[in-house]
Amino acid sequence: MRIISGTHKARRISAPKKLPVRPTTDIAKEGLFNILNNYYYFSGLSVLDLFTGTGNISYEFASRGSRQITSVDGNYNCVKFVDKTSKEFDFPIDVIKSDVYTYLEKVKQSYDIIFADPPYDFETIDFEKIADLVFKNNLLNEEGLLVIEHSKHTSLEDHPRFSYLKKYGGSVFSFFEASEEE
Repeated sequence: MRIISGTHKARRISAPKKLPVRPTTDIAKEGLFNILNNYYYFSGLSVLDLFTGTGNISYEFASRGSRQITSVDGNYNCVKFVDKTSKEFDFPIDVIKSDVYTYLEKVKQSYDIIFADPPYDFETIDFEKIADLVFKNNLLNEEGLLVIEHSKHTSLEDHPRFSYLKKYGGSVFSFFEASEEE
């Protein structure tokens, strides 16, 4: 895995093979950040990275200048790896070991971008639960965005907060926004 852009552009990161992860591909990640770059200045963003795994997405935000990044994963080895790597690169990433759903129920902070990359074999209801908790608990700032990565075999288009999707090979990014009448 490599960092696509920013202060650490082209830096390669080698995650231990024992981590139970499926990192976002470079092509999909580049597409995602091209979309986000049209909406946001990264330097001012607060970001929540759920199911962080290797920290791939968190590192990209940090390299592009985001100063408030929270990475959440339930796997001890993933959390340990992201914490170690973020310290090596001097990235401002707060790494938390927690079940994602539990974290979303308890967190009091709101974010500009929430990115979730759960296992692709989740049931649709489990993906939708992420969006439900984000919006029920008002975890997005005004004009914030929730992005959920999933396989092309999953559809989240029926969720009331669904906005649009982008496909990159077998990966799909579904974007969710607060409704305008709020």
